[in-house]
Amino acid sequence: MSRSIHDQTLALAGVFQAANLVQQIANNGSCNESSMESCLRSLFATDPANTLDVYGGELTDIREGLITLSTVMSQQSKQQDIEVLRYVLNLIHLESKLNRHNDMLEVIGSRIEQARHTASHFGYIHTNLVSNLASIYTDTISTFRLRIKVSGNPSLLLRDENAAKVRALLLAGIRSAVLWRQTGGRRWQLVLSRRKVIQHARELAEQANRSLDN
Repeated sequence: MSRSIHDQTLALAGVFQAANLVQQIANNGSCNESSMESCLRSLFATDPANTLDVYGGELTDIREGLITLSTVMSQQSKQQDIEVLRYVLNLIHLESKLNRHNDMLEVIGSRIEQARHTASHFGYIHTNLVSNLASIYTDTISTFRLRIKVSGNPSLLLRDENAAKVRALLLAGIRSAVLWRQTGGRRWQLVLSRRKVIQHARELAEQANRSLDN
């Protein structure tokens, strides 16, 4: 796996995309379905040719994450930016804990593999698959002492469908945090390499936008 700033930026954008979608569901009860599909698809990318392939192979698949990354890391002026950043930092922290629990990693890998048939049969955002992925998160990551507290509209978060989407996306966020670490990403880089990452994310987002315009 390449350890370049390019690959690290793509993987980090994956974490930001999942976090941003969680924020959208928690506050609006819905999110961009194609962005959500890219996130959940990443859970099944066990033998990607490159980092972008994890999300579908096109920059447009990770466009929302690239835009969110560059916006949130450069300003944090809105409440929603602060919430997204908190989710991102918590996901990265949880991944570092998970990395020390091989037994839990094996359980997660095995259960995702079992869910592959559902994904291929129904698609990545079907209720059955989302519920399946949510239960994996509940049975594993949720057992850590650190729990991600999702802020938003309580009436929306109490709906089973929304709660399942949030948990499935948090699992996908952990997957991207794993990828970020595998490409050489480290927490200190969020401070020391911040400008480089923001600049590269903006360049990639512009490329994605041009693809959409063509």
